[in-house]
Amino acid sequence: MVEILAAGAVLGLSAGLSPGPLLALVVAQSLRHGMGEGAKVALSPLITDLPIIAVSILVLSQAQGHAAVLGVVSLAGAAFVGKLGLDSLATPRLELDPASVAPRSLRQGVVVNLFSPHPYLFWITVGAPTMLKGYEKSPLAAAGFLALFYLALVGAKLLVAVLSGASRRLLAGPAYAWTMRLLGLLLLLFAALLVRDGLRLFGIIGA
Repeated sequence: MVEILAAGAVLGLSAGLSPGPLLALVVAQSLRHGMGEGAKVALSPLITDLPIIAVSILVLSQAQGHAAVLGVVSLAGAAFVGKLGLDSLATPRLELDPASVAPRSLRQGVVVNLFSPHPYLFWITVGAPTMLKGYEKSPLAAAGFLALFYLALVGAKLLVAVLSGASRRLLAGPAYAWTMRLLGLLLLLFAALLVRDGLRLFGIIGA
């Protein structure tokens, strides 16, 4: 259960801090219109992700009992998380470009997140399988994973909104880069655990 909860916190923190369209919008809105507008963007995953999670869990629940299918999903998740980890290790700094973006922050955040491939890839290959694995141990483990993931994800983006509105130097300095490198190492560790799970499902290594 500890592994499931730790995965939720680390994956959520990584998703919240990793450079991408949504984080760029958080920064841009915070710099141009104040941290309140950036905070609205940060909350958008709470609106967009529910149907993605539901569909992912429905699809994968149908695959329960098919070890080969789950093995492929686990290895695909390992590749996805591994790529996130390597990207995090290579993150030099956060680009603070106050691009010309009009208000209506929440709507823009919802649109950006809906059309980004990352939530779909994450939930079908990593999030939903981890939740189902946690549910087999305890419904509380699955709920804890989901709660910690979104607490860390939204919390990290809210922190970026606050820092963007208060100080550009904190986000552009070495602290952000070193935080991302540490998260990169943790993501690579979780990628290795997903590889282990995939090999177990294929019967290559023992349980």
